[in-house]
Amino acid sequence: MIEPALYSKKMIKKSKVSSVVLYGSLLAFILFVAYILRINQEVFFTAQDRSEFIYGTPFFHTLMSKPFGLMQYVGAWLTQYFCKPAIGTCVMMAIWALIFFVGVKAFRLRGSSSALMLLPVACLLTSVVDLGYWVYISTIRGYWFSQSVGYLAMLLLLWAARCTPRKLHLVWYLLGVCLYPVLGWFALLFMLCLVLLFFFPSEKGEKLRFGWYGLLGIAFLFFTAAIWHKLLYSNLRFDDVVLAGLPRFETPMDASERLTTPFWVLGAVTVLISLGRLGYWVFSRLGKSPSKDSSLNAQTSNSLNDQMTKFVPPLCVVAGIVFTLSLMFRDQNYIDEMRMVRYAQDDNWQEVIRMAGENKRPTTTMVFLKNIALMNEGGLLDRSFKLGNDDADIYNPDSLHVTLLDIASPLVYYNYGMMNEAIRLDFENAIQAGFSPFYLKMLARCALAKGDQKLVERYTTILHHHPFYADWQPAPVTEKIKELQNCFSDEITGVENSESYLVNGISLWYESEYKVASEQALFYSMIRCDSRRFWASLRNYVQLHLDEEFPLHAMEAYILFMDKAPEEKRMMLPVEQSVYERYKQFWVALESKAKPNMTLDKVGEEMREEFGDTYWWYNIFGRKPFNIRGAIGHELAS
Repeated sequence: MIEPALYSKKMIKKSKVSSVVLYGSLLAFILFVAYILRINQEVFFTAQDRSEFIYGTPFFHTLMSKPFGLMQYVGAWLTQYFCKPAIGTCVMMAIWALIFFVGVKAFRLRGSSSALMLLPVACLLTSVVDLGYWVYISTIRGYWFSQSVGYLAMLLLLWAARCTPRKLHLVWYLLGVCLYPVLGWFALLFMLCLVLLFFFPSEKGEKLRFGWYGLLGIAFLFFTAAIWHKLLYSNLRFDDVVLAGLPRFETPMDASERLTTPFWVLGAVTVLISLGRLGYWVFSRLGKSPSKDSSLNAQTSNSLNDQMTKFVPPLCVVAGIVFTLSLMFRDQNYIDEMRMVRYAQDDNWQEVIRMAGENKRPTTTMVFLKNIALMNEGGLLDRSFKLGNDDADIYNPDSLHVTLLDIASPLVYYNYGMMNEAIRLDFENAIQAGFSPFYLKMLARCALAKGDQKLVERYTTILHHHPFYADWQPAPVTEKIKELQNCFSDEITGVENSESYLVNGISLWYESEYKVASEQALFYSMIRCDSRRFWASLRNYVQLHLDEEFPLHAMEAYILFMDKAPEEKRMMLPVEQSVYERYKQFWVALESKAKPNMTLDKVGEEMREEFGDTYWWYNIFGRKPFNIRGAIGHELAS
């Protein structure tokens, strides 16, 4: 028999070790969460920039007309604080800290077992870092905070219910049914946990029980959604009422089951924590075995419990980290693209150019923003191909089709002076995804460019209710934008506004009398690899820039088209000997590498390092905007 004093010392020592393991695990998990939130700061800023919260009763009533609407309203309001990502992430971490502590109380977790509440936090963390490009088109209002707030409310209800006698559980079941319009699927999760916690005892002196209370709770689980659909939400589809508030990522063309995984795991983990009381009860019963030495049995039971529970904290931390990292969306272009859009909104073109110089394989959106920055800062025809116009595919694990249209098209059209198109795209996107700060700011800037001060005041008034846009006013319209507005008729075409539409449209500005428009027409005729438009644009460009130097990339295009795609109405212009010599070196290198077993892509990759900064490389190897074909010129396309 173990001496009581010796056993007491061992238990104290084990308790200290368990505490060290628990607090060390908690610290490691907190640091992990802080790191993940830190590297996603740009995502959170974009989240608030594309999230709708309109001050006033219409927006409130719109959300309240659907189940889970109050949680979405609260979530949409809190999302505004991501305008300062550090503040928003602090608010989010505070909510998760409350979830941890309230969950420990609600489930009556003791010692090391309290680390189980790290798993729901890991699920909620994953749900805000796994969206990827859905952040631009998701129609779920208040998504970023609504699930965390809803889960916290569910745990508070569960804690309150467990502080009352079991005979009052019927009242809590009825309350759960009544709160379904507010809490949605979390109300069902609350009732399920209450049923399980009623069935499995929490004290080792209690017995397993299951009576008509449990049956009634299960009945409520199955019929709550149907009851509310009949009473209040008959105007909605039944599918939209069942499991209300559980995020569904669907569009008419795309859907993602992957993004709902964190929420299914959240529900499953919560249920398993409720079932975990059964294991505690089984081991506690070991101390009641009919033995002559019951104290030995109790000590053995406690020792076994200690041995098992001391591994819970590190296992929970590892499980949470692995789960988050396995689902988190990670792509540097994704982050850089968001940052460039933010800089472009603020007309911080130098930062846009700096980022373009650091990124070797930009996306289509980044290419357009970089070229707009060069238009504003100067050097478009001298630096653009050095920085790269060969756009890369976006990384997207889903089937979601995201283009410039979804990411930054109103901003691009605005900077090219195409105000009516920008306004149309603002409204089309905002009707689907909501009138978020991004679209309201662009609408205000377009209204200012068109001289409609009343519309400017209307949009800025809405924005001024935002905590961080109280003094926001649209930036003055630049001279370049004014010139581009006047150089063509800004008509709404109603066609698909892809990147090819922009390239094709701007390349037709070769008859404009404005310098900036002639530069754009020449540049985009080069992007199109269209020799006919190039010659027309070049003639207009030279007439408007008589006293200026021949830009490098225009010179490269001139040499190429003179050599490989001659026209009847050519121009004779002087070129630098060094540029012409490099052109000959380019063709020598191309002929040496173009072998029967080499594909065009492989040759291009081998020549990228030496000639990737030239227009010649782009013309032959670069990826052209969609629906634009040909290399060297249309004459050689056949």
